[in-house]
Amino acid sequence: MIPLAAGLVVIWSGAVATVAAVDSLPSAALTGALLLVVAVLSVEVARRAGRGRPDGSVDRQITLGVALPVVQMVLAAALFAGVMFFSTHDAILIMLVSVFAGALGVLTARMVTRRLVTDVEAVRDGLVDVRAGRRSRRIEARGSAELVELADAANAMTDRLAAEERARRNLIAAISHDLRTPLTSMRLVTEALEDDIVDATERRQYLGRLRFHIDAMNGLIEDLFELSRLEAGETAWAMERVDLAIIVADTLDAMQSDADAGQVTLRGEVPTGLPTVQGNPEKLQRVLFNLLQNAIRHAPAGSAVAVLAAADGGDVHVEVADEGPGIADADRASVFDAFVQAGDRASRGLGGAGLGLAISRAIVEAHDGRIALVDADGGARVRFSLPATPR
Repeated sequence: MIPLAAGLVVIWSGAVATVAAVDSLPSAALTGALLLVVAVLSVEVARRAGRGRPDGSVDRQITLGVALPVVQMVLAAALFAGVMFFSTHDAILIMLVSVFAGALGVLTARMVTRRLVTDVEAVRDGLVDVRAGRRSRRIEARGSAELVELADAANAMTDRLAAEERARRNLIAAISHDLRTPLTSMRLVTEALEDDIVDATERRQYLGRLRFHIDAMNGLIEDLFELSRLEAGETAWAMERVDLAIIVADTLDAMQSDADAGQVTLRGEVPTGLPTVQGNPEKLQRVLFNLLQNAIRHAPAGSAVAVLAAADGGDVHVEVADEGPGIADADRASVFDAFVQAGDRASRGLGGAGLGLAISRAIVEAHDGRIALVDADGGARVRFSLPATPR
């Protein structure tokens, strides 16, 4: 706006100077005053039009923008004819020419901006559909590059909303599934205890089963809260230089009993002099714990689960590999999503709520790292990478 205003001042000064040169100083002064009157009135009308009704259409604003200069021309001709050297005949001719040029300008402007208006209406109608919950409509814009980009952004937003809506439905279904099974078992156990139809030995077994289901539900709820906090960005952790070699050794020791129960061999391969990373040791151990627990759960008896660490290109990589059935191609894209497990959900007898990898991804990404599946000839391999701390 400032360069345009400066240009207008330059044009006004040139007009006044030209009249002074070809006529007289009084005529120049009168010309300058009349031009100022036209400019002030025009700016005020444009300002009021710009603050008009918020529901005004783009088409109406374009028409108004074309018609306003015509009004300015007619007003200027009338003023100059009334107080200066224009004859009435010349003033009327200028007004008629201005009105015709204005009408022609409105027509051509509508023709030129027809695609623009159509694209704006398409974006508007598409967003109205999104607000109404209709996610299938695609917004198409073929006019200006800006509106094409806006339509693409709106379509991307719609796709994301649809995906989040599906994820919310899946989340509710998954939580219902994972709570219904233990609650049903707990209800049956409670009814048996209330009816006093079990002896002392069975009572202890039933109480142990109750404790198992209570612990499982408590773990599910804690995982849900942790995942919710991570996705909300609530990661005010104490950060320090972490030696991943120590994390790997401690986690392997902690998981040894689980491996023995599944007849799985654990081994770690960590080179000496592995660079440290900046992070929270408890959270990083949680990542490795989740990956090892998942690998042990799917590893067949008599097989091995390996933890491999290495430094490469300024990053430290930690990889967990098992010799299980691996992950099907259809599941690889969503394996890090919450409540997603490889294979049919009906086969969840192996345990787990499908939150481990989702929590691991959120923790790794909160450390400015990345986690992904690694191609393998057999079994599953999951690798997470963290930036090494400068030496």
